[in-house]
Amino acid sequence: MTRRGRLAYADERHFDRDAGGILWRRAPSTPGKGKPDFAGIHPLRQRLAMADLRCQVCGGPADHNDDGILWLLGDDPDNPGSWPQGMETMHPPVCLPCATLSVRSCPHLRRHFVALRVQTGTLAGVFGALYQPGPLGPVLVDAAGIPFGDPQIQWVIASQLVVTLDAFTFTDLEAEVETARSITSDPRHHE
Repeated sequence: MTRRGRLAYADERHFDRDAGGILWRRAPSTPGKGKPDFAGIHPLRQRLAMADLRCQVCGGPADHNDDGILWLLGDDPDNPGSWPQGMETMHPPVCLPCATLSVRSCPHLRRHFVALRVQTGTLAGVFGALYQPGPLGPVLVDAAGIPFGDPQIQWVIASQLVVTLDAFTFTDLEAEVETARSITSDPRHHE
């Protein structure tokens, strides 16, 4: 339905919109129940992970070192030189233990993935179901990414935050895991 010149739920509640007034897709929240859905991510969990730089798997802090925050992307690593700084993603960051678990467990990541260390990122917009006004009510147009500040954002039911990876470097996940293991097994580390 439409209310105040924008898309709305008929029974809208205060938690259906974020602080910026964006309408979010409803999804049941049952933490710790069910099986992992590798093809999808819960809208609220994704939004919190992106906004607070939390691991998309466990919800804890994403891994951060001097090179930046760890991100895994299930993209073809064959031509990483063509990856532009400032590319966008809807995949939240990860912690190192969950990164290794993810590449073993997720069918998509098992085929190919790229690990990045992101020095700076910017929340850029949302992805979701885009509607437009119609004579009998809102009409679904497409699934689309809409940047913040675009007037169309009032006509989207968002399901994911989009972040721009402003500056990043590629990293070797296996090497990072080995480095972490050697640090934690070094007796001087525990003194």
